[in-house]
Order: sequence, then structure tokens, then C-alpha cells
Amino acid sequence: MYTPEHFTMKEITAAYNVIQENSFATLFSMHKGMPFATHLPLMLNKEKTYLYGHFARPNPQWKDIQNQTVLTVFHGPHCYISPSWYETNQAVPTWNYVTVHVYGEVELIEDEHELMNSLNDMVSKYEAPDSSYRLQDVDAKFLVGMNKGVQGFKIKIDRIEGKEKVSQNHSLHRQTLIIKQLEQIPSPNEQQIASLMKANLKHKV
Repeated sequence: MYTPEHFTMKEITAAYNVIQENSFATLFSMHKGMPFATHLPLMLNKEKTYLYGHFARPNPQWKDIQNQTVLTVFHGPHCYISPSWYETNQAVPTWNYVTVHVYGEVELIEDEHELMNSLNDMVSKYEAPDSSYRLQDVDAKFLVGMNKGVQGFKIKIDRIEGKEKVSQNHSLHRQTLIIKQLEQIPSPNEQQIASLMKANLKHKV
């Protein structure tokens, strides 16, 4: 990933946070000699050494992905930045965004216990705390049938790259103007980018 020095995410904990908060990712591999992508949720294990997920079994991507080094992209908040917010109109539009790229080798999961653990972790993450649904309560025979329709896998993490492009290449005055405009837009992306920019400004003061 092209990442100028001032946009580099320097803290690995920040990259882990992006992965955990934006876990619906895009997984790229080579399939029959061509790039292939699947959009799917991925879970970071407690030791932060693997990403866990599963393919729908009819998806052909898993059939030749074993032992491939793949790229997984996690998209954080992003938004348009208008030059009309600056102190001068002698500028061009841009886009602020946060993203994390993870590289690693894929291992297919054949162990039923390991697959169920990963599925339980995923359900626990996304179900509301007061939800009445628990995967453990589903009939075992039904789960066995459902599990035949998926192919579990894990990615052994080899390298993580994080990019946080939030106008660090502009003056502090201009960054303040951008934050003021973003805070007026009632959208999660704009609000999150504004918060990141404010946090960066605090570190500079």
C-alpha cells in the first residue's frame, strides 16, 4: 500500500482497533491465475496472530487458497474533504480515510471444534449483549448440517500496514477548519474522521 510517512499508522494497537471495529473485510487471493475477492467478516484471535473466517462452500475462492499469501483490507471511516472549507480556494478536493492491510498465509480449518469456536466468537461479537440468541442453543444436528455449507479458514498474520490519512499534510489552522465543517455533518464517517483529526491535533500541541 502506498503510504507517505505522515500518513503511516505508527501504533500497532491502532491497527488492531481498526480490524476489530471494522471487521467486515475484503479478502484478496489468486484463483485460477486471476485476482479474486470475497467480502466477509473476519475475527482477530486473542493473541492477535490469526484472522478467522469462513467461506460459503460454493464460493470457489477457498478451493485453491490453501498456503497462499493473501491480502485482507479493512476499511475504517472515510469522507470527502471540500476545498471550500479552507482559508483559500486555491486547492483541490481530497478524501480522508483510515484503512488497514493484513498479509498472511491461509490455512483451511478441518477441525470441527476449532470451526465452532470461531463461529461462536463471531456470533458473540455481533449479537447485542441482551440478545436471546446463542449459537450453543441451536440444535446440534441442525448445526452439523449448516457447517457442511461453509469452509472455515484462518490467516496466519505475517504483516500489518495501517494508513490514517486525516489531513496531517495541511497546516494546523486548515485542519481546524476541516474539523469544524466535519462536525456539522451528521454522518458517522464524518464524525469519526473529525474525532481522529482532533486527537491528532492534541498530540501536536
